[in-house]
Parts: sequence; structure tokens; C-alpha cells
Amino acid sequence: MAQQVCMGAMLKCSMGAAPSSFVVLPANKVMTSNMPAANIMDMKPMVNIMPFGVCKSLANPVVASATASATAAALGVFTLTPMPCVPNTVAPWAPGAPTVMIANMPALDDTSKLMCTWAGVIEVTSPGQTTHQIP
Repeated sequence: MAQQVCMGAMLKCSMGAAPSSFVVLPANKVMTSNMPAANIMDMKPMVNIMPFGVCKSLANPVVASATASATAAALGVFTLTPMPCVPNTVAPWAPGAPTVMIANMPALDDTSKLMCTWAGVIEVTSPGQTTHQIP
């Protein structure tokens, strides 16, 4: 059974270089293990989802631009240039836990994934608590 995700959970992005801490604001008014519980709509960049160090995705325009400049400077030799990560999430976490509702939205469990527009897949590595499971 999946664990419920809350404030302080740890996240990783497939295109990021470092883990990130998940931020859940108390707006949902539901607590788990004395921490605000998350639902699938807790996916706002720089509010809920913090940067993952540097981004290595060429779909990210900042990385693509820096890589193009570095490649030109290296006389055509491809040189990937990771740049600071600024998550760009526009769709909710999927699939969530539709049997448990938090603020009229499915609760977020630790098996859900979040897609970044820059081609990264964000996933939960630690749910922030270990006492509450959800189906």
C-alpha cells in the first residue's frame, strides 16, 4: 500500500542533479503525522516544487541555449551545459489516490509522478511520513 505524501517529502527529477524538498501549504486543512497533507494539485513551481540543482534537459530553453553557445565555442564539439533548474509543471500529479479526497481532490501518494515541461519526470523518494498509508 502507498504512503501518504506530506510537507517535507523528498523529490527527485530525472533531469535534475539534486533532490528537492516538497512544500505543502496548510490550505488543504488536512494533516498527516502533524504535517500538511498533499493532494494532486500541489504541483506549483517555486511554491510546492523547488529546484533540483541544475537541469540537463535540452528541452529546457536555458540549457539548450547554453549548450549551443558552449558547442560553438568548442568548435562544434557537443558540450552539454547544465543550467539552474526552474521546474515547469503544468499538469497535476498522476494518478494520485482517488479513494481518498483532500480538499475535494485525490490525495497524493508516493507512487504518483509529475511531468515537467522540460522532459523531466518528478517522483517522490521519501513521503515525509511513514505512519499513514492510503489505498
